[in-house]
Amino acid sequence: MSLANGRTYLAIPGPSVVPDAVLRAMHRASPNIYEGELIDMMPGLKADLRRVARTEHHVAIYMGNGHAAWEAALSNVISQGDLVLVPSTGRFCEGWGEMAEALGASVELLDFGMKSPMDADAIEARLRADTEHKIQAVLAVHVDTSTSIKSDVAAVRAALDAAGHPALLMADCIASLGCDRFEMDAWGVDVMVTASQKGLMLTPGLGMVFFNDRAAEVRATMTRVSRYWDWTPRAHPEHFFQYFGGTAPTHHLYGLRVSLDMMMAEGMETIWTRHEKLASAIWAACEAWGQGGPLSLNVEKRAHRSFAVTALRLGGPDGTRLRRWSEHQAGVTLGIGLGMSEPDDPKGDGFLRIGHMGHVNAHMVLGTLASIQAGFDALDLPYGAGALDTAAKALAS
Repeated sequence: MSLANGRTYLAIPGPSVVPDAVLRAMHRASPNIYEGELIDMMPGLKADLRRVARTEHHVAIYMGNGHAAWEAALSNVISQGDLVLVPSTGRFCEGWGEMAEALGASVELLDFGMKSPMDADAIEARLRADTEHKIQAVLAVHVDTSTSIKSDVAAVRAALDAAGHPALLMADCIASLGCDRFEMDAWGVDVMVTASQKGLMLTPGLGMVFFNDRAAEVRATMTRVSRYWDWTPRAHPEHFFQYFGGTAPTHHLYGLRVSLDMMMAEGMETIWTRHEKLASAIWAACEAWGQGGPLSLNVEKRAHRSFAVTALRLGGPDGTRLRRWSEHQAGVTLGIGLGMSEPDDPKGDGFLRIGHMGHVNAHMVLGTLASIQAGFDALDLPYGAGALDTAAKALAS
């Protein structure tokens, strides 16, 4: 008998849980796209997006996912043949580099493995060695969702400055924005990309590119940027349709307005603290389980873990077995071990991820953890005692 009947819970690292208020805002008739409230809401939407990103500069919105935001950002500042440096901590670092390569860039990968963050000293050394300044940009993924590694983006800026290198610092905050602290202007980020379906608590479908004046100057030197990807009219439109290069993503905008209202009401500092607290409970439980069984966190040091997603190692095929039991018997969907295959586990069946981003609270986390422990028992998988008590105490402290 399945106990999954009732409201299911999606504990994957995106798409995340969409608040009921956002869903209600999107459940409406198609609006007037020529005048009225939809047009009037745009300046406020963009101002609040800048508040979330902690920037005073520019933002362009695209109808697309995070991959679209990747391509949009690259298309505005990278020309065919340009060299880009990609410090890699997981599959999504590699993916952004592959996108750049597909656009004609030359890509150099600095591989830091699947369990450790970027090494700013190694990045600085590579930049110093580039005496001709051939590297045009450093593509730094703040949180790689596949590994749950969080890297120090501000340290990458410090490496660029210490090396006296003019390359743009481009940050991927698709998994981290609205979950892990990010300060675009204070950290010296030139371009940042994100998407709607994670910390912004919206359905998939919107990509955002934030850029500063320095990046805008690089855009002005580009000999060719497609009309659709060009961020200039989107950031500074003369007409409403230019915000989106055509028809607006109408219902997404109504949902985004509500999600941003929720974020502004809670406050960014409180949002970051909430995510940290919830993540600490998950880590406490996982560490306790690991004392008496094979489960381990992919990232050893807490300072290097994201507050939005936790990647776990259980050993094949038990990661997949646990995910399937949790979904079909408990109604909790856990994330796959994306990009985490190893020689003895080519399909990555020994890995799984817990998403804890956006619209998440204590009972969602505790329910997920209890369901996982029930799965351990049902599948006869060994685990250490006291995990749920430890998680509860972490939330109560």
